[in-house]
Amino acid sequence: MSRAQDPPRGFFPFGNPFRMLSPKGSALSPWLLSLLNGFELLLAERIKKLMPKSKDDILTLSWMKLAMESLCETHNNINTLITDLQLPVSDWEEKWVDVYLDVSVKLLDLCNAFSSELTRLNQGDLYLKCVLHSLQSGSGEKYLQARSSLDSWRQHVNANNARVGNCRAVLDSLVKTLSLPKVKNSPKGKVLMRAFYGVKVQTVYICSVFTAAWSDSTKDLFDLTVSDKPLWAKVFTDMQSVVNAEIRDMVSSGRSTILKELESVDASVEKLYPMIQDGVDPVEDETFGDYVMELGMQAEKLSHGLDQLLAEVDSFFKMTLSGRDVLLCNLRSSDSFSGSNAAGEHVE
Repeated sequence: MSRAQDPPRGFFPFGNPFRMLSPKGSALSPWLLSLLNGFELLLAERIKKLMPKSKDDILTLSWMKLAMESLCETHNNINTLITDLQLPVSDWEEKWVDVYLDVSVKLLDLCNAFSSELTRLNQGDLYLKCVLHSLQSGSGEKYLQARSSLDSWRQHVNANNARVGNCRAVLDSLVKTLSLPKVKNSPKGKVLMRAFYGVKVQTVYICSVFTAAWSDSTKDLFDLTVSDKPLWAKVFTDMQSVVNAEIRDMVSSGRSTILKELESVDASVEKLYPMIQDGVDPVEDETFGDYVMELGMQAEKLSHGLDQLLAEVDSFFKMTLSGRDVLLCNLRSSDSFSGSNAAGEHVE
């Protein structure tokens, strides 16, 4: 946390990009303004798509998949902007590079944590398959096995994941512990930093929502205060307000989980569990077959959604890793070129 006497830090590690964007005597050219506005308008449209049509859409796997797709598109766009700015890595200040590499490592850590949780939850599908197989057998002994499998499923999905528990510290470090001095005499750098600010805000917020979903805790949910100058600021603030309010309502209601598809499976399990008792044939209950079918449908929906979200997280991981590799390769090439020039000048 910052000391009480310190001014509040922004959410981009390079300091306040807006104070730096328009200092006296350094107005951006129409071309640079066009590039910046184009980037911010695209980001605004992307964030607008994350505004849920109804509260029931919040923290569904389909919404989370859309959010991760949005992150991938934003990170792709920043790479395009760097190309359009004609700002090669060799022109980057050293501290820019250090911050980029540090931030990308933390994003890789978050991706690994999310992937581990998605994989862990999906492994619970094996227990549900055993349950369905046992319930369809019509045997009293199999019913007891089904109840045991349901107990195992509950224990499995309610277990804590230490990697998810570490996500908040990673997110805090992204927000609070990164800083970089102002960029001077570089209009292109100022545009890049303001664009990076938007990338940073969207990335930190979405990752905080994911962390809250896995932990079932609003302590991991961020309320980001952003400058009102970017073209995406209002839609982001509106989206964040709606999503955060609903997540807090879900947690305060005492639900077993705030992930919608997982909650639906849990509700089906709650219906079936009392019907599988010693010496009782659940087949005699006319609702038994419907409940078994419902569990199968909800389990399939959960497994499919987890698979799709895992694929998107993996895509984001690969994109982040690829970006690091490209940056490092460019740095090595730049160093080699500089070394060759220095050697040539020495010979002369």
